[in-house]
Amino acid sequence: MLEDILKQVQTGSLSINEAKEKLSTYENLGFAKVDHHRKKRQGFPEVVYGEGKSKQQILAIIKAIRSKENNVLVTRISEEKAEHILEEYPEFIYNETAQILFWKQEEESVNSKGYIAIVCAGTSDLKVAEEAALTAEALGSNVRRFYDVGVAGIHRLFDHIEEIQNATVSVVVAGMEGALPSVVGGLVSHPILAVPTSVGYGANFNGLSALLTMLNSCASGISVVNIDNGFGAAYNAVLIDQLAQKGEVQQ
Repeated sequence: MLEDILKQVQTGSLSINEAKEKLSTYENLGFAKVDHHRKKRQGFPEVVYGEGKSKQQILAIIKAIRSKENNVLVTRISEEKAEHILEEYPEFIYNETAQILFWKQEEESVNSKGYIAIVCAGTSDLKVAEEAALTAEALGSNVRRFYDVGVAGIHRLFDHIEEIQNATVSVVVAGMEGALPSVVGGLVSHPILAVPTSVGYGANFNGLSALLTMLNSCASGISVVNIDNGFGAAYNAVLIDQLAQKGEVQQ
């Protein structure tokens, strides 16, 4: 890319200012600096965190990302803000449960046989679980959902355990006492990303008890993300899934 730009400047088909713009690592919008080289460094374009940003700011950031023909993923975005974006980009998809807005280029498809298992303890945890599931799908991984399989009715988990065991990596989401990742961790041979949620009564301390349970798990192979951070767990799960895909290709 660098050589092509320099040749265009040399032949006069590209001005110096145009070349500087193309070579810039980020675009300064005044209120935000959009990192256009994120995909080159990390494999995925910059993800937009919707909370705390106005709908006008989110729209401006999306326009900057789209100008480079990158996929768009906005997390923690309210329905009211999403509707404003959809007026200009009706092809985008909004999921109210996950509070995620995204758009993927049609030609991108997932060819791997592997998949990420999203395992969710209860219906009250669905917001976080769906944030994880949709993030993983938007970033290019196959996903299979296993919802409402918490330890209070552990037979429901066992009905799906073989399919969960065959996953490349699992994201396990639970609130209350947060025991589900430890149970799953003792039954599978792949990495687990545990996500504590803020679901629970007073002594749950808005997810702190679930977080501590997961951090203190006696099961091996469990890594823990922050409370309600379905996005963070999914991002790491996709990285693991992609490494597994590379291994399949090399074999």
